Amino acid sequence: RRSKKSNTIFAMAPLPLGTAAHPTDSYHVVALLTPAKLVVVGLKPTPKTWFRRLREEVDEKGSRARWTGSLAWYPSVIPVTKADVEGSKKKPAKGKAEAPVALTKPMLVYSWGETVHLLYVSESKISQTSRNPKNGKTKTVEVGMITYEEGGTWSAGGDVLALQWLNSNQIIALTAASIEVYDVRSSKLVEHVDFNSSTLISLAPPHTPSTAHPDSIGDVAHSIRAYKGKLFLLGRQEVSVGTLLTWADRILSFVEHGDFLSAIDLTRSYYVGEAPGNKNGLPDDPQQLKDVVGHKMHDLMVASARYAFSDDRLTDGTHVTPDGRGVDRTSLFENLVQTCARACKALDDYEFLFEDLWQYYEDSGIATIFLVQLELLVLDNDLRHVPPRITQRLVSMHERDGRPDLAERIIWHIDPDCLDINQAINLCQKHGLYDALIYVFTRAIRDYVSPVVELLGLIRRVMQYRKTQADSSESLPSADTTNGVEGIESVIMNAYKIYPYIADILSGLVYPSEEPMMDDEASQAKKEVYNFLFFGRSSMWPPGEGGKLVLTSDEEGGVEPTYPYLRLLIRFDAEAFLHSLDIAFEDAFLNDDDGGVSRLVIINILLDILSSPGLSSADITFVNIFIARNVPKYPQFIRITPTALHNILIGLAKDPDHSTREDRQLAAEYLLSAYTPHDSDRLLRLFEQAGFYGILRSWHRQERQWSPLVSAYLLDPELPTPEKFTGIDDVLATATRSSRGTLPLEVLAAVSDLLPRLLDISITSTAYLVDKHTPDLHDEALDSLDPGADRQRYVYLRYLLGPTHPETDEMMEFPRSGGPCPHLGNPLRILYVSLQCRFHPQDVIEALRYLPQDFFDWQEVMRTCEDNEVYDAIVWALNWIGDPLEALSKVKTFEHVLSTKIANIVASTTFSQAEDIFSLVSHLEAVGRTGVAICLERSQGTSSVDVALEDIWFQLLRSQIDAVQSVSVCCSSEAQSENVVSEDHFVEIERSTLSSLRSLVRITFNSLMSVSSTRVVSFPRLFKRLVESTTDAHRAKGTPYTEFRAILTGILETYRTDGDMLLITKHLVARDVFETVEELTRERSRGWAASRGICNGCRRAISESTQPTDAPAESRKIKDIVVSRTGAIYHLRCLPSEINSSKVP
Repeated sequence: RRSKKSNTIFAMAPLPLGTAAHPTDSYHVVALLTPAKLVVVGLKPTPKTWFRRLREEVDEKGSRARWTGSLAWYPSVIPVTKADVEGSKKKPAKGKAEAPVALTKPMLVYSWGETVHLLYVSESKISQTSRNPKNGKTKTVEVGMITYEEGGTWSAGGDVLALQWLNSNQIIALTAASIEVYDVRSSKLVEHVDFNSSTLISLAPPHTPSTAHPDSIGDVAHSIRAYKGKLFLLGRQEVSVGTLLTWADRILSFVEHGDFLSAIDLTRSYYVGEAPGNKNGLPDDPQQLKDVVGHKMHDLMVASARYAFSDDRLTDGTHVTPDGRGVDRTSLFENLVQTCARACKALDDYEFLFEDLWQYYEDSGIATIFLVQLELLVLDNDLRHVPPRITQRLVSMHERDGRPDLAERIIWHIDPDCLDINQAINLCQKHGLYDALIYVFTRAIRDYVSPVVELLGLIRRVMQYRKTQADSSESLPSADTTNGVEGIESVIMNAYKIYPYIADILSGLVYPSEEPMMDDEASQAKKEVYNFLFFGRSSMWPPGEGGKLVLTSDEEGGVEPTYPYLRLLIRFDAEAFLHSLDIAFEDAFLNDDDGGVSRLVIINILLDILSSPGLSSADITFVNIFIARNVPKYPQFIRITPTALHNILIGLAKDPDHSTREDRQLAAEYLLSAYTPHDSDRLLRLFEQAGFYGILRSWHRQERQWSPLVSAYLLDPELPTPEKFTGIDDVLATATRSSRGTLPLEVLAAVSDLLPRLLDISITSTAYLVDKHTPDLHDEALDSLDPGADRQRYVYLRYLLGPTHPETDEMMEFPRSGGPCPHLGNPLRILYVSLQCRFHPQDVIEALRYLPQDFFDWQEVMRTCEDNEVYDAIVWALNWIGDPLEALSKVKTFEHVLSTKIANIVASTTFSQAEDIFSLVSHLEAVGRTGVAICLERSQGTSSVDVALEDIWFQLLRSQIDAVQSVSVCCSSEAQSENVVSEDHFVEIERSTLSSLRSLVRITFNSLMSVSSTRVVSFPRLFKRLVESTTDAHRAKGTPYTEFRAILTGILETYRTDGDMLLITKHLVARDVFETVEELTRERSRGWAASRGICNGCRRAISESTQPTDAPAESRKIKDIVVSRTGAIYHLRCLPSEINSSKVP
């Protein structure tokens, strides 16, 4: 088969004539589609290309898609609507011309691959001026031209093999696996049918060899045609004809199968615009569509209801049960309610649902099915307006079944105007459904006081119960009492609903949803509740005849106090009620006095209640807190006498309840911001007794009273420790600045008195404060600690003198920085060393190294370390002050002392002293490691003191070997032999001790071998000296040579290692030299070698350069040279013309 080319024509079609003449008809337009572009040409009046569009990359999504394309024209037609059909029956009046008809624009749809494009074609006129060449006159003529407008682009489900216009709004796209219908107005898919395009006749029949190329099988555009809304397909065995189903056809198909409910749902989807597929047959105007579909949906509902309740359903077999019980239409009746309800909601007309359909269910005795399905819709908020007669039946159904909770759900979700008020109120009161009861009162009858009356009755019951329990508290509880407790809990829970209800209503919100009320309704609700709650005496409710007096006293017939409802709410839970009032105070309703109530009126009423008996101390405190917080918050609305404010301050301070101290202190701070008391000294004493340290701090800081301010920080139990010390630090710094750099004596005395308290809270923070502000008090601070508190003294001194550690410093309030403290005297410094030796002997050297060399009297330091048996620190200190020989002498001394103690314990074979052996071995190892460090330091040349290296290593090794031998001679024979298995624990201790001491000798010798400067040390001579010295020392006891085996083995191993290193180095160097020489030889063999380094023409050096030798490399350029086959070399400018050479730059 011939290969395809980019100029292959996929499709070519002329614009056909439409039902009416269009200006574009005169151009004889033809569209041509190739793999690379679309071209539209006009044949008249002269051939001309009117439009050209090149293919974009987005149209090419595969190799096959590049060779797939199609196009189709739709001519201009007269749009036909319902109004056109009706108007066509009327003939125009005589003498009047017919109105011009607006024609549709011709449309071209084309595709490349799976991408489909739409173009609108039209004619536009332009004016042009032309001159007559004969007479020179000019005239203006109108010249027509074809214009194009992009109509849209979309992607099909596969490569489009053919395109056909089904009608003016829909096109058919054929792909390899489906037939798709698109609406050109929305560019959306409206129909999709699976279809195998290989069943159509293609240009490559099955029996031809070209079937090996699958691209030819897709050439089926000639086998599909659309005509008058029908689709014709030419297959290999048959011709298929199809058309799109209209909306009425779809609905009718459900009706014919008896599925009325699906028909209603489909109709509703057409009505709301959610129906899938095409909308052929429906008006384009939305209102006309709803009129047509709505009428059809109503007819379907009527017909489905009649058919559902007809006797035919018993014989048509549509609802036969699988188990053979007969016909069960329960699901039909349930779904009928749901379906019709959704349809009526779409129509916004519920007459059929609640009149006709309800009557069918009622007459058939299955109203419960209707009510259950209706309840689901109500709970989903799909229906809120239900006729009261049906709502009454729905509530009664749940009440009859003993499920008042389900009835409450119905009341919540149905519009209040649809409720039977009496039924709902009686139900809620009977079963304690107070949320629903409040909803009925407030939303159905707009009564905002009745919920308060109902809940006040519950509060009175609770208070009466509590009084009864208090009166009978001495008697044992009976079973009846226990049941009463369980019953009263639900009453208390419901009674507490009054507080959020009051907060919502007085804020203009609906309870409990907290949705905003309308302004007029909110104002009326607030006024009614305020007038009822803050009325000075008991009230009748409801007003008028039939009302009852709302009482609050605990005893029946008891005396009612003034403001009875306000008092009852405060007595029940003052904190909750005053919180509700706090919320109400934020509302702008109280800004005006028009309602008869304001913030000032409420405050005066509360003060009046406080002045009379009847409230507990806790209730009085909460009222005082409320007044104290709101007086400064609303200064323009609340103005009360200074005496009343003073009494409130005293009341807040005198309350002994520690649980409310923070709230009382905060309220007092609020009140002090708006009121300045006259009796400040008395108030300060009261604040100190009450523990109002926050107020005291503010007061003392304002008065610049530094000593009391420090005490206020320190004595506050609620203040976190970091804030205490940060505050005290700031106070001391401020006091120092205010006194010209000197801390006042009274402040110094206060700090001295408070040192024990400060140390109890934090030792390190106290050390920081004392060192920063009062360094003279270090001795006093340490003396104030208990005699046995040496651990605390160590922490104190280590913070000031010890090295810093990032891990522990992060946990401190004041991390140490800047080196050791210079303010401590020598006794405290020696005390720090002594405590360091006691508590952390392993860190003594690190602690001493951190401090400057002139910080101590080192002789005293060494005496302290020796008293505490920290021998390694003494050795280090001697070397630190520049006496390494004395340090190594001390190593010998200490190792002898320690080894003697170990030998004595081993010889005594006392098992109880085993722990002492481990401690002594640890000390001996520490001394040995320190000696090794000194020898390494001298061997590496890092010390300025000149010593004989062989002598110091000999001295160290000899002392360690002596220690091993002095211990080994005291060990048992079993411990000496490692091959003998022993179960004796003490033998294992002996072996462990010998192993540790011998390991120390090996470590020392390995350290000697590791430094390069030991080349000046003769290993044979050193070994001989060690053997001879040991032999002389132990001649009387016999000389054991076990310890020298390890030394000799180490020397030989070192020599062997050096030999191996030399051999490896030799091999590495030989390999590197070979590779370098090989590369040099290879490079020299390339090209033609010059015989000499001078030019054969000018006799000058080839590397002739005008730059000095020390110039940068990039500035020194060698001239171009030429080398001939004979080896002669020339500058390029000196090259003879007869020489044929190769240029080598």
